[in-house]
Amino acid sequence: MTETIEIEFKNLLTKIEYENLLKIFKVEEKDIVSQINHYFDTSNFSLKSLGSALRIREKHNGVEMTLKQPAAVGLLETTQLLSTNDFQTMVKDQVIPKGIIKDRLEQLKIAFNNIEYFGSLTTRRAEFPYKEGLLVLDHSFYLNTEDYEIEYEVESYQRGQIVFQELLKQYDIPIRKTQNKIARFYQQKI
Repeated sequence: MTETIEIEFKNLLTKIEYENLLKIFKVEEKDIVSQINHYFDTSNFSLKSLGSALRIREKHNGVEMTLKQPAAVGLLETTQLLSTNDFQTMVKDQVIPKGIIKDRLEQLKIAFNNIEYFGSLTTRRAEFPYKEGLLVLDHSFYLNTEDYEIEYEVESYQRGQIVFQELLKQYDIPIRKTQNKIARFYQQKI
């Protein structure tokens, strides 16, 4: 189990902008990894109404469940590793395994038996250090949609914002209001 504060800046990209950034930062096919996010909420979006989100992420090195909650700055991410069996039970039967996330959902007064599986989003991701943070280039596929995104994950909001805006300006990328992946997923689902 881990808890971290996530501070990130994001901007949607066009396909051309995305491909240009891959070239600029010398990202090769071998540097791109695939991951699948599975999203959960209640039928009336109880978590979403609290500014929270629940996902399970399949990556090359395992499966983890993450609860995201608002924090003073950024988001509090509580992550719990899952066994393959726990993962399959969660997706198939919506049974939440014991652990810190189940405890947190209980504190939020979210009824476990109301949690539903909404679907998945697959991302092809390249990430690498950039100045004081981590730069991420994503190509995502979900609900007959695909999009491209740049993210910059940092520890300092103020410094990160400056670096991210300078990066966009340097490569002539307009600032676009960008929702997080789960919000974009839900927007397509509704």
